[in-house]
Amino acid sequence: MNFEDKINELKIKLPEAADPVGSYVATKISDKMLFISGQISINEKGELIKGKLGKDLDTEAGYNAARRCALSIIAQVKKACNDDLSKVKSCIKLTGFVNSTDDYIEQPKVINGASDLIATFFGNSGTHTRAAISTNSLPLGVAVEVDAIFELI
Repeated sequence: MNFEDKINELKIKLPEAADPVGSYVATKISDKMLFISGQISINEKGELIKGKLGKDLDTEAGYNAARRCALSIIAQVKKACNDDLSKVKSCIKLTGFVNSTDDYIEQPKVINGASDLIATFFGNSGTHTRAAISTNSLPLGVAVEVDAIFELI
């Protein structure tokens, strides 16, 4: 599969793979496993997508925020693989964190934004296990954060 063609087919623009702003690395390869640190929700203008699901944002907005996290994940994977996405064998797991109110229960629908994009982009290699977790706060007040584990060839 030519992933550059896939990017054009899906009409997506990958963001710049951001460097970490804390005491951690953005990616880490161990044997054939690629770990991607949590990617926070940032819009196409580079602005943080902030807010609490169930109060400031609805499920659709959360889905779109999670999709933006997945775009950042793909950008990080591409950078870690020296721009060669054909090195990806499989997405193993996504873990999604949703900044939400105590009574909000649609975290899985929000994280579907990331899951759907990863599965569409990587095809059969994009199917993965997942957790969708509610939290009362996320760094910088963002709405969603998603991390990932991939297996490389």
